[in-house]
Amino acid sequence: MTDLPDRSSRRASSRIVRFIEARLAPDTEFGLHLTAGVVLLVTATVLFAGLADDVVQLDGLAAFDARVSQWLHAHAREPLTSAMLVLTHAHSVAGIVVLTGALAWRLWRRHACYWLLALLLSVPGGMLLNVLVKHLYQRARPVFEDPIVSLPTYSFPSGHTSSATLFYGVLASYVVMTAARQRTRVLAVAGAVLMVLLVGCSRIYLGAHYPTDIAGAILEGVGWLAVCITGVSTWRRRREGRAL
Repeated sequence: MTDLPDRSSRRASSRIVRFIEARLAPDTEFGLHLTAGVVLLVTATVLFAGLADDVVQLDGLAAFDARVSQWLHAHAREPLTSAMLVLTHAHSVAGIVVLTGALAWRLWRRHACYWLLALLLSVPGGMLLNVLVKHLYQRARPVFEDPIVSLPTYSFPSGHTSSATLFYGVLASYVVMTAARQRTRVLAVAGAVLMVLLVGCSRIYLGAHYPTDIAGAILEGVGWLAVCITGVSTWRRRREGRAL
């Protein structure tokens, strides 16, 4: 009789081990890619929720927003201002549409249909999500006596930064998954992170956003990227599995 609990415990432990192994398997339909995507989505969502609460309560990180924005505005100088304007205009809605179109054409030429689908879901879908979130929180933009830029829309989270996160995130993910050389993959990730940070800094420097708007946009973009890329990857693996 005492062997029954032991056998039951061993069977339960075996099922747990098999479940974990299946979630970490790199080539299965619901394996490592799905696990990583879910972890990334949950992490981004939790961090975004905490940051959004700070923004609403004007507490935590949001308490320092006005100081940072005021300091940067007071120290704005040429030619840095012109460089920031060029950078921010290059990642406006029109700029992102051009960049996305160019990457979509490249992916089409390479017959990377699943990556093309991931791009088209990530960038336009993420831009729409950003508009919805802006209207949900309705945070006013920073106000200055002599603003460099003046916009009537809401501030949290930054649309430019979110779009840059989505575009460069897809681009970096594609390079990481397809490049043969480790150095190329590392440079792709580093370049994507740098571009997103530069776009975010340009928005704070120009007085269009607070720092927490930038952080929220990055978290929003990362979470949406996790949904789109993981979803497309799972669909691809499922279709390929059925074809075998």
